[in-house]
Amino acid sequence: MNVNDYKASEEIHLNNIPTKELIFDAKKELKKLRKEISKLQDTMYAEGKHSMLICLQGMDTAGKDSLIREVFKDVNARGVVVHSFKVPTELELKHDFLWRHYIALPAKGKIGVFNRTHYENVLVTRVHPEYILSENIPSVSSIEDIDDCFYHNRMDRINQFEKHLEESGTIVLKFFLHLSKEEQKNRLLRRLNIPEKNWKFSAGDLKERKLWDKYQESYEDVLNRTSTDYAPWFIIPADDKPSARYLMAKVLLEELKKYNFKEPRLPQKVLGQINDFKKQLNNE
Repeated sequence: MNVNDYKASEEIHLNNIPTKELIFDAKKELKKLRKEISKLQDTMYAEGKHSMLICLQGMDTAGKDSLIREVFKDVNARGVVVHSFKVPTELELKHDFLWRHYIALPAKGKIGVFNRTHYENVLVTRVHPEYILSENIPSVSSIEDIDDCFYHNRMDRINQFEKHLEESGTIVLKFFLHLSKEEQKNRLLRRLNIPEKNWKFSAGDLKERKLWDKYQESYEDVLNRTSTDYAPWFIIPADDKPSARYLMAKVLLEELKKYNFKEPRLPQKVLGQINDFKKQLNNE
């Protein structure tokens, strides 16, 4: 596979992009990729010059949680940090819309995964503009003040934010899990039909499902306006979970390889004493 085939590098129309791709032996192949990802992350951690931010977006039931679990299963727990962003808290609303995301960024050497991201501020709020009113922005006094220009301005600020991260040594990769409406229905029904999955279901899921077309329009605009060379979007067919996990891991691995991470060398003085250190330990 060519990972660039999944990159949103030209104007995209989601209706023309498949939501399902079947990878032969995807589960077995994912295990191989996980081991390579783990080794590269260890080296990135030792080098200490880069961090990586992975942004995951998708409609409800797109499989974000299970994808995170399966793709990063072999990565040292020290090396990956996951943040799931919910409705902003009272404190978070007292800051600008990027603040809570900035303070959650990964340290050098680590992979940070944002399960839902700063893009919620131009996706969910675009479908529900009334949410913006909670931010108490001086220039916004009513929903009528929140137009396309408002959201496009926010997207420009997000692009600037991600450019700043890239220049500071953070590798930014963004993944949109492209789910079909039919598959979402099947997954919601599964939550209702299997008692131990009932807890995952919310009546709000059905309300949001009725706004499917508005969400697709918002995603399409975001993908076209914020996929950049320094922070690209990858569109991952999500109807088949094992294949989606494999595709995401493959993209991640190929992007990590580009950086040629290297472990730091010990100072020459210490290297010259290695045999002495061995003797001390062996003679204990």
